[in-house]
Amino acid sequence: MSMRRVYFDNSATTPVLPEILAEMQPYFGEHFGNASSIHHHGQETRAAVEHARESVADLLGCRPAEVVFTSGGTEADNLALFGLASEGDHIITSTIEHHAVLNACKHLESDGCEVTYVPVDASCRVDPEDVRRAIRPNTKLISIMMANNETGVVQPVEEIGQIAAEADVYFHTDAVQAAGKIPIDVKKIGCDLLSISGHKIHAPQGVGALFVRKGTLLAPMLYGGRHERSRRAGTENVPGIVGLGKAAELARQGLERGDDRSMAARRDRLQSALLHIGSTGVNGHGAPRVPSTTNVYFDFIEGEALVIALDLKGLAVSTGAACSSGAIEPSHVLTAMGLRADRARASLRFSLGKQNTDDEVDFAIGLVPETVARLRELSPVGKAVVGR
Repeated sequence: MSMRRVYFDNSATTPVLPEILAEMQPYFGEHFGNASSIHHHGQETRAAVEHARESVADLLGCRPAEVVFTSGGTEADNLALFGLASEGDHIITSTIEHHAVLNACKHLESDGCEVTYVPVDASCRVDPEDVRRAIRPNTKLISIMMANNETGVVQPVEEIGQIAAEADVYFHTDAVQAAGKIPIDVKKIGCDLLSISGHKIHAPQGVGALFVRKGTLLAPMLYGGRHERSRRAGTENVPGIVGLGKAAELARQGLERGDDRSMAARRDRLQSALLHIGSTGVNGHGAPRVPSTTNVYFDFIEGEALVIALDLKGLAVSTGAACSSGAIEPSHVLTAMGLRADRARASLRFSLGKQNTDDEVDFAIGLVPETVARLRELSPVGKAVVGR
């Protein structure tokens, strides 16, 4: 008899939903044309790409012509930063950004840009006034994520968008962890650029999109054909784009139904049970968060040991960003919030997806406490505390 497996690491990636896979399937075979070809086969796939563009635009509250398809969130972030900033420009970002933004900023620094990294408070929130104070005469771009990938904490992007507009500075937000989980309206945010990724909303890996507000002059990163209005050269990944379009459609419908509220209820029930274990707490407690995610510390144990122990019993969770798994250093997000290194290393992220059920939450509630207790018994520090 095979072991039951429950997946609570949807912030890392999500399974492709059956209805999304079914939508993609014809474009792997029957409808195979190059979307740039003018004959029937090409125009058939071109129509599918444009339909997907409309669905993504509906999710983001923008015009279809403002959607540029990419290979994912990392490329979208990089295109936003490298497409606008050049030597002598000043960029403002935060200490908790995804490495797709942080490492891009580090490279831009080596190319002669100046970068200010604004801090966050203990709840993982950027203070918009810190952004305002960081603006200089040569500030070209502000890049602050919409929701953090480790804690799920939602940033005050509307206030930051207003500050950017008042200063006549471009504003980019990485919405990879927000899309499909909370409503997005680029007009309300006031951003000029916004990144999303397909595999975070039950579309396949390898496809994403960048919203580029009309009139924003963006230099391309890739050189070749005039695809995506000359912003992203290369033959389009039609099956992936079709999948992203369907995922965006389902995400919008889910938000209209209130699926985010039922997901938040599951998350909160799981979180409440974990906090009853003792010597635990929520990283980002008290701040607004996306409904899918909670980040909990379990003092006196190593987070990676707990991840492995839970996986051996059938529950998949993570210690933080999948891109950083295996890193020796504690999470840059949690340490930026002021957590001690040992507590940061003792923190786990539980992130739910559309496919997760109440029964799976019950499974986790039954499994995590006993696993934590066993690991604490094995830890010299934990054993001393538990044995009091």
